[in-house]
Amino acid sequence: MKIIIIGLGKVGMALAAELCDEENDVTVIDKKEELVEDATGQYDLMGVTGNGASHSTQVEAGVESADLLIAVTGSDEINLLCCLMVKDGSKCHSIARVRNPEYHSEAAYIRDKFHLSLIINPDMAAAMELARNLRFPSAIDVDSFVKNRVDILKFRVREDSLLDGLRIADLSGKVHQNILICAIERGKDVIIPDGNTVLQGKDQITIVAGGYDANQFFRQVGIVTNQVKNIMIVGGSPMAYYLAKLLGAVGMRVKIIEKDYGRCEELSEMLPKATIVHGDGTDKDLLSEEGIEDYECFAALTNIDEENILVSLYAKKLGGQKKIITKVNRIAFDEVIRELDLDTIIHPKDITAEMIIRYARAMNNTYGSNVETLHKIIDGKAEALEFIIRGQSRVTEATLQELPIRKGILVGCIYRGGKIIIPRGSDRMQIGDSVIIVTQEKGLKDIDDILSHSL
Repeated sequence: MKIIIIGLGKVGMALAAELCDEENDVTVIDKKEELVEDATGQYDLMGVTGNGASHSTQVEAGVESADLLIAVTGSDEINLLCCLMVKDGSKCHSIARVRNPEYHSEAAYIRDKFHLSLIINPDMAAAMELARNLRFPSAIDVDSFVKNRVDILKFRVREDSLLDGLRIADLSGKVHQNILICAIERGKDVIIPDGNTVLQGKDQITIVAGGYDANQFFRQVGIVTNQVKNIMIVGGSPMAYYLAKLLGAVGMRVKIIEKDYGRCEELSEMLPKATIVHGDGTDKDLLSEEGIEDYECFAALTNIDEENILVSLYAKKLGGQKKIITKVNRIAFDEVIRELDLDTIIHPKDITAEMIIRYARAMNNTYGSNVETLHKIIDGKAEALEFIIRGQSRVTEATLQELPIRKGILVGCIYRGGKIIIPRGSDRMQIGDSVIIVTQEKGLKDIDDILSHSL
């Protein structure tokens, strides 16, 4: 598939890497020649230096024969103009990143008027992910599928807990819940487990479960599951605004600390239920005065990664069962950050990239069972994908134990008629099922891709 990416910021570069890796024909456009040279030097793609909102620049990049144009510059208006330049009647689909909260309520109108295939607000998407995460405060990450009916949750195994030293085959005798352990992180290793795999303290394990089953599982293994009732947010960023609005709507007490007085006034008008404090959120004395120790959740959502990390470490040092959320945009030292034990780390650029890649894969697969939902899990080392089986296919022809499912691929869940099925070897996939697949392979576009070539 031929794809044009306009804007080589964090999201643009991440998309270029992913889409090239999936063997698409990618062309990038940016005004800065050094960014274009950097992209063409790192990846197998073409580059054009110029204004992506210019029709002549788009023609030079091959828009007339392109399948998809993605505009992710730093300006909402330029992104929309880039998509507007795509001719009416063209086969080229268009996606625009639009971040301004003022445009959010008009998203449907904008999508229609600018003939957009998809409009993405990364701050809103990240806030929705965080709100879901707070349903399970002891989890490091929570990703939802089947319209929030099924979750994939990651958490850390405590040493000397019920799970420490337990063989997965023996789990059902200890824990009577409908869950599946689908991945284990042990140091730098990622394990797609089988029944003989033994869990160890400090493992980070990923499970598939419905909301009720996940809560019951956590209780049985001694993990606190009480939902948080209040949150302190440092930084009045757009993400903070969206998160506060979502949490305030369900009755959670929200306090935002923001150093810019003008922004405080804006937030006070937009969030009448929240408490807005003018001050420096990195000031320990101010945090103490505002009662940081009394809050069950602390979120560092400024636009400066270093500030977010430092203030999160301070909140973690205070102890207790406080849930810590840290926004990270730019810093590339992921392994170092993970070792800091900061609970939930949110990367808005990755959420945006996931949404666009899911759309691109669905375009690549005109027929069959498209990717409905896609989440990168285990720090991007694996993917969890949701497919809906829309017709007869190879996967419906036999039971799971009879299917030649490729190594490193796990059928994590089948959702059928309102029922969550944690699959066993004797189960079958049927037309109409939503199926969640966990895999270390990238680029799955159709449910049949989980099978080897011979049946």
